[in-house]
Amino acid sequence: MLLIAAETMLFVGLIGAYLMFRIGSVTWPSAWLYLPIGMTCLNTLVLLSSSYTMQHALRAARAQPSTTPLRFLTLTAALGISFLLVQGYEWLQLIRDGLTISTGIYGATFYTLIGCHALHVLAAVAWLVVVLFLVHRRRATAEHIVACGRYWQFVCALWVVLFALVYLN
Repeated sequence: MLLIAAETMLFVGLIGAYLMFRIGSVTWPSAWLYLPIGMTCLNTLVLLSSSYTMQHALRAARAQPSTTPLRFLTLTAALGISFLLVQGYEWLQLIRDGLTISTGIYGATFYTLIGCHALHVLAAVAWLVVVLFLVHRRRATAEHIVACGRYWQFVCALWVVLFALVYLN
């Protein structure tokens, strides 16, 4: 919970900076000019689906932490990796279309905020892979899975906030 509290403070600061630049800017480009909203909506559904599969893994872990949650954890990891791959593809398209971190304050804040979230999803996937290994070897406890699951739920919930703020302006 301490990690989630620290991460919350980090993102509150990043969101605050984003809002300060956005509110203080004379012109702020609409997200519709640059961002692939449709693809990102579908990608958001992928991440929210992973939250659903993680919830099933948590229920299974609380009932019996041996290998019962294995398939839900595997599916969660696959959905998380899919989310990151689609986001990487989107970034390549945005860079090709001219939106870079040096484009201006819009590009800088976009890549800082969304990139920081992507790094956190990547860290959550790595944690999930470690937990999967422990579950597969029958060494995982319910606490291992619950701690990972809470962090996973945090990065999923955080994405909803970031998606609304950055993509649906």
